[in-house]
Amino acid sequence: MVRKRRLGRTGLEVSEISLGTVELGMAYGIGASKPSEREAAALLHGALDLGINLLDTARAYGDAEVVIGRNLAHRRNEYILLSKVAAGGPHKVRNMVEQSLRELRTDRIDIMLVHCGYGAVPDADTIGALLACKEAGKLRYIGASVYGEQPAVDSIEAEWCDCVEIAYSALDRRPEATTLKRAAARDTGVIVRSVLLKGALTARSSALPREFQPLTQEVDRVVAATSANAGDLPNYAYRYVLGHPAIASALVGTSKIGELEAAVRAAKDGPLDAGTMGRIRALPCLGEEWLNPGRWPSVETVC
Repeated sequence: MVRKRRLGRTGLEVSEISLGTVELGMAYGIGASKPSEREAAALLHGALDLGINLLDTARAYGDAEVVIGRNLAHRRNEYILLSKVAAGGPHKVRNMVEQSLRELRTDRIDIMLVHCGYGAVPDADTIGALLACKEAGKLRYIGASVYGEQPAVDSIEAEWCDCVEIAYSALDRRPEATTLKRAAARDTGVIVRSVLLKGALTARSSALPREFQPLTQEVDRVVAATSANAGDLPNYAYRYVLGHPAIASALVGTSKIGELEAAVRAAKDGPLDAGTMGRIRALPCLGEEWLNPGRWPSVETVC
């Protein structure tokens, strides 16, 4: 079974590996197709059976909430439910929360995050509406899913913020400088996404075109630092982020049970040794143009 970690001051005990469900709600990625209902059900039940107890979804993930509610309503007490809403006025935000509750077939959402754009933080109206829903017992904790260090720090410093979701990987180590230190000091829960950086930290990086040379060179440096081969990269990538004590859980966004099982095995292998962690942390960090897939020359080339 997957080990559990405390999600900051929420006190929730969440699995080190969590399931991101965007691929269950829409065809996500170039050449991707939405899984069938049977495939989605197998993945959801398989995740719980592996010991994963944190499911990450969002209003923006197509019908992912519907799929979760339809398949897991009878197992609701077995998992911690995280969803996200977009920023908006109080009436809009309350309606989004109510719609999520209906589609997820539940009377409460454990963690509701504000889905922020790049460089943005939640506005006062959105937070006020979520706090009202929390007071009404419909939400247990609230926070933000953010892009960029300053929005992460600003959210962590806010009194309303129980949890943040950020991008963090063996390539994108920028959160280590300030964000993770402030989260630890404030006892704010941290969930990380983009652990494989859109597939860069997998064997698929070898298929990237010439325009991606700065990224592939950095991947090669990570491989050298770990003494791994390209096939082992995902294992090392998950173990690297879980080696930081401020991290509660690493998201695996997938519709394939095999990929989820591999991430669980990586977590069970435990943190990388201190020497390997140190060699990775000593590497130069790439710029935003390579650490943000939205700015890549041709995002279509990476699955």
